Amino acid sequence: MTVSDSDRLHSQLARYEDMFRGYRMEIVEGNIVMSPLKPFHNETIMRLWMQLEAQLDGEWAFISDVAIPFSADFEFCPDLAVIPAAEKNKNLSSYPADLVELAIEVVSPSSVRNDYVVKHRQYAARGIPNYVIFDPNKGELVTFWNPGPDGYLGRDTFPYAGQVTVDTKVGRLTVDTSALPVDKAS
Repeated sequence: MTVSDSDRLHSQLARYEDMFRGYRMEIVEGNIVMSPLKPFHNETIMRLWMQLEAQLDGEWAFISDVAIPFSADFEFCPDLAVIPAAEKNKNLSSYPADLVELAIEVVSPSSVRNDYVVKHRQYAARGIPNYVIFDPNKGELVTFWNPGPDGYLGRDTFPYAGQVTVDTKVGRLTVDTSALPVDKAS
């Protein structure tokens, strides 16, 4: 890890912690982006965590909404990210992107472009092996793999309609998508 990488680990967003309750904050393309939190978003994260945590071996663990600095222009807080359990147990306010083996985002109406376009490119360019989007607005999940400099080369889309198994670097993970909320108002 270089000095500049070490400096980036000190989250730029830390100074705003607790100032804007009910909003999720990230740095996207050099701008602070605040997204309002809605119940279906949080419910999806909770249900995913409960379903998937038991499928990870003791070597891996989830973090949620914790800063992952990529550069001065990009600091993401994935809805869920899988990192080594030993690192999670350090209980830090930010972690290097190189630790993330699986990033999971839950789409909200205000995060569509960020989740499908910006994070798709940034996560892949950083070499995060797997990226999964859960979209309560469309009632589907999209899984990406084979990262490259311009995005992921592999992609599959599944409707929320039962069990879906995703092969990841941390193992085969199965999600019961029928248990996830769908926002019919979207």
